[in-house]
Amino acid sequence: MEPGLRHRLAEKMAGEITLSDSPGKTLKKWRMSFDISQGHLSEFLGVSPSVISDYESGRRKSPGTAIIGRIVDSILAIDEGRGGRYIQKFASLLFAEMGEGVIYDLHDYSNQITLDTFCRVIGGELLTGPTDLTIYGYTIIDSIKAIMNLSSNEFNRIYGWSTERALIFTGVSNGKSPMVAIRVTPFKPRCVVLHGISPGEVHPIVPKMAEKDHITLMCTEKDIEEIVENLRDEKW
Repeated sequence: MEPGLRHRLAEKMAGEITLSDSPGKTLKKWRMSFDISQGHLSEFLGVSPSVISDYESGRRKSPGTAIIGRIVDSILAIDEGRGGRYIQKFASLLFAEMGEGVIYDLHDYSNQITLDTFCRVIGGELLTGPTDLTIYGYTIIDSIKAIMNLSSNEFNRIYGWSTERALIFTGVSNGKSPMVAIRVTPFKPRCVVLHGISPGEVHPIVPKMAEKDHITLMCTEKDIEEIVENLRDEKW
C-alpha cells in the first residue's frame, strides 16, 4: 500500500484516541477492530499486559500523544506482519468514493452501545440474534443504490471504521438483497436493520441467512430522519 495511506490512517487513529472523551475505550475499539489481543499488543510494545488493560479501563491516566502514537504504530505494525488485511480495509476508507446517495448517514461512537439499547432507540423489532453484544457505530444505506452501484470491494467501505456496527438498509422489500450482498463479502456487520418493513414482510430465508453469519437482525418502520436524530443525540 502507499506509505501515505498508512501515515494518514495512523493520524486518524491517533487523533480519534487523543481527542476522545474516553481515550481508553477508543483505544480498545481500535485494538479490537484490528483483532489484536491485549497480550499480543503488550508483548509487541515490551510492556506488561496490565498496562494496556489499565489504559483501556481508565485505571491509568490517559497516555500522552507520544505513547498513543507508539501504540497506534504497533497496532499497524502487527497487522502488517499478518499481511495488512485491516490496514487495507481501513485505509481504503480515506479515499472512498461512494456512488451518489448510497450512504444516507454514517456515524462512529467513542463508547460502545449495546444492541438492546440500539434496538430501543430505533424502534426496532428483533428478528433473530443476541442483543447483549455491542457496536461502535452505524451506517444507513440506500439498499437499491448500494446493490446496483457498488462492487464487492466497494461494499466493504460502508462499514466505516469498524465492522462492530449496525448496517441500516432503507428501500428494502423483503430483506433478501442486502443479506445476499453481505454473504458474498468477507466482512460481516454485528447487526443488520431492515428499514421500512414489518416482521411479517421479511422473507423467511433472511433470518436464516443472518443466523448463518452470526448477525443480529432487526427491522423498523420508524421514520429514517427520526432514527438519525435519535442516534446522533447520544443522551440515551
